Amino acid sequence: MSKQKIKKDKIIVGLDIGTTKICAIVGRMNENGKIDVLGMGKAPSMGGVSRGMVSNITKTVEAIRRAVAEASRQSNIEINRVYVGIAGHHISSRQQNFAKIRSGNNEITQLDLDDMEAQMHKVYIGHETAIMHIMPQEYTIDGETGIKDPIGMHGMKLECSYHIITGQTTAAKNITQAVQKAGLEVEDLIVEPIASARAVLSDDEMMAGVALVDIGGGTSDIAIFHDGIIRHTAVVPLGGDIITTDIQEAFGLLKEQAEALKTRFGSAISEGIRHNQIVTVSGLPGRKAKEISLFNLAQVIQARVQEIFDLVYDQIRLSGYKNRLSAGIVLTGGGANLANIAELIEFITTLEVHQGLPNKHLAKGMVDEVRSPMFSTAVGLVLKGFDKEMRGQGSDLPDNKPAEKEGRSRFGFSGLFGSLINGIIKDDTKDFND
Repeated sequence: MSKQKIKKDKIIVGLDIGTTKICAIVGRMNENGKIDVLGMGKAPSMGGVSRGMVSNITKTVEAIRRAVAEASRQSNIEINRVYVGIAGHHISSRQQNFAKIRSGNNEITQLDLDDMEAQMHKVYIGHETAIMHIMPQEYTIDGETGIKDPIGMHGMKLECSYHIITGQTTAAKNITQAVQKAGLEVEDLIVEPIASARAVLSDDEMMAGVALVDIGGGTSDIAIFHDGIIRHTAVVPLGGDIITTDIQEAFGLLKEQAEALKTRFGSAISEGIRHNQIVTVSGLPGRKAKEISLFNLAQVIQARVQEIFDLVYDQIRLSGYKNRLSAGIVLTGGGANLANIAELIEFITTLEVHQGLPNKHLAKGMVDEVRSPMFSTAVGLVLKGFDKEMRGQGSDLPDNKPAEKEGRSRFGFSGLFGSLINGIIKDDTKDFND
């Protein structure tokens, strides 16, 4: 599809529905192609989301309303529709080839590529499975392989290798229902590691080969790129929340105390911490305060981080790109802020590791809090929304508008489940998460 300019003052809202928090970011693209963050709201998930999946509609709806209300208040924008992230261990990916025999040897156009991708969306991939994203990787024309952009070339047989990301239909429906019950409409559902990658990875990193790992509260999301192309996507059903639970159980604390200990005093490496380094935690009313060794705290954290990254490393090896990640691993998400986590992961994987921030796409000033890695997914959702607008695929439905000028509008959602129609697909590769 031909590109088009984004409408002046176009507003995009990203909604990250996470295990520990729900975050809404209101963004507008400025004349330099940077995102002005006009407002941000967040609210605790309050048990409504478990490992990236909605587990209690009522609690999730309330948290969405609170986060969106705060974002609306800060930005003075009445929020009508949102780009929503989806995660969970049900997310998986596969590679699939598709071939089209063209009539005549005329030049290949964007319509040919759009037609092939539309056909891929028609395939039947299982009763409870939905196609989330279809991403072309490389094309082959009459046997000539490795073509990234075939437009303008000539050929009779056009083939494409697609990266297909799928998810559980019921999980997608639950997220959609929660958003709609909160008085909003879903513009699109976007798999969270794709959004996070959009926010923090550079073109050079994706060309060289890189594994993005987004450590959220309930899941650790993985997206692997090489030669500028996405190669593998997976979700590990463990994140920062399980580390907090381990601390809570190991030392007999309240969850809030365990989380504060982790973020303020925690380390992913116990080596170098003296055994006599102690932190005092107040006890329950009428009970004594507890003295907790920072060495013991780090041992608890290190054990769980090692388990999480053993699973992440399994996915990196399974992708077949372990030895082609010249840019190593980029960590983002709230878990990336844990002290010494990069050093531990380098030891586990022998790959270079550094923290990924969503800064390069953000204008200076505005809401500086969103520059933290914990907001990478929400920023990425806003960016993916603008990407869709630039491709000319934006909705004709009412935009988010200044609050004082227009009330909430309602409109339908058909993008995701429109792909669940009859067709037959033959898998080329085993599902990565089987």
